[in-house]
Amino acid sequence: MYIKDVYLEEKKADLEKKGFLDLAVDPALDLFVEIEKLKKEKNAIVLAHYYQEPDIQDVADYIGDSLGLAQQAEKTSADIIVFAGVHFMAETAKILNPHKKVLLPDLKAGCSLADSAPPDLFRKFKEQHPNHTVVSYINCSAGIKALSDIICTSSNAEKIVESVPKDQKIIFAPDKNLGAYLVKKTGRDMVLWNGACMVHEIFSLEKITRLKMQHPNAKLIAHPECEEPILRIADYIGSTTGLLKFTQRDSAAEYIVATETGILHQMQKESPGKTFIPAPPDNNCACNDCPHMKLNTLEKLYLCMKYELPEIHMDEQLRLAARKPIERMLEISARFGL
Repeated sequence: MYIKDVYLEEKKADLEKKGFLDLAVDPALDLFVEIEKLKKEKNAIVLAHYYQEPDIQDVADYIGDSLGLAQQAEKTSADIIVFAGVHFMAETAKILNPHKKVLLPDLKAGCSLADSAPPDLFRKFKEQHPNHTVVSYINCSAGIKALSDIICTSSNAEKIVESVPKDQKIIFAPDKNLGAYLVKKTGRDMVLWNGACMVHEIFSLEKITRLKMQHPNAKLIAHPECEEPILRIADYIGSTTGLLKFTQRDSAAEYIVATETGILHQMQKESPGKTFIPAPPDNNCACNDCPHMKLNTLEKLYLCMKYELPEIHMDEQLRLAARKPIERMLEISARFGL
């Protein structure tokens, strides 16, 4: 038996009707060629996050961070959106495209940060802080988006927060590290939800300090989801796209990269003469890989496109409520040219 399409078990009832429960991916197939064929046949677009495995990035029509992916999802003319990312990203695409088919290669590709903010608990938290504007990081469920006033990404978070009148109180959710960074950058006193990303919290100050001693000319670049001790010693802090652009324009030859390792593929492609070192160093534990992002594989992407499953569905009332704060984000981002 070849590599099985694991997620098919999730849709067993549907698949039994179509008679392909026992199908597997033939290793003789050139999946790059087959995926390109399916794109044309189905008028499908593949959107991939920077944290996806290199093969998926190479076959994608667009690679980006959460802001760029949301913008692409909003404006695409494709009939099918295949989202190579995690669940909240595919949800966002469905929120913006109710009449398009949105597919996710593996339904189990969740997000530790999104999971840290259950909507029922957040609703109670919000009730404890009345008259606050809720700014939520896009790494959250549709349920949290529906309880928010404005959505932000790491690319536009500072501008989004600054767009709120200075006398208006703010709740920031769900990432406490990004929230604390924004408090420092904007001077706003925000109430922070206690959530975090498992990947960005794993970095060790001790290990990074050791790495900097081993590579004295390397610059440390970090995502603002990292904890404050890491950000304090970083040479540059920015979104995933911001980190990539910094390495393209900066004159250094070496970088210690404190974010998920998937971005190193694009960094190396854009700057082949430079050296990119994951933080912490590779010690065979893959502790700076997002296990959710890496659930998606090229095989699953192919099967997802071939059988148009799993598909993202959403209650219309929830979708409409979640869409409003996303639209506000996109409007503000457009105003600032982000």
